[in-house]
Amino acid sequence: MVQVRQILDNKGREVVTISPQATVFEALTKLAEHNIGALPVLADGELVGIFSERDYARKIILLGKDSKNTTVGEIMSTKVLFVTPETTNWQCMALMNDKRIRHLPVMSEGRLEGFVSIGDVVKSIVAEQRFHIEQLERYITRGSS
Repeated sequence: MVQVRQILDNKGREVVTISPQATVFEALTKLAEHNIGALPVLADGELVGIFSERDYARKIILLGKDSKNTTVGEIMSTKVLFVTPETTNWQCMALMNDKRIRHLPVMSEGRLEGFVSIGDVVKSIVAEQRFHIEQLERYITRGSS
């Protein structure tokens, strides 16, 4: 099984973050600049929430708020689920599916080590399955010759 550690080794460990004092507009700008869907929210180096496109859609647009006058801290999701570098891709997929979330912070000893998306997890599972299929095909073709 592939662990989150391996996913981060492949994709990189750089994490784009935002402060709870930043405006929602600033957060949206970061999302667009980096072509991502969510940002971990850090206060004094500690993970305090996640800001996502979903938060924007549901808590700004639908409520008629102004993104330039609302802070990330006012609308971020504060119940943050996370995984560790030892968590498997399948465990991530189960958690994301069960809780209907698309992003998971990776925490180790209280520090943010990375951030994985549903796309990262699916990509790792597809690669893992492809490897298993190739191994089975090799086994079958060796056995029939």
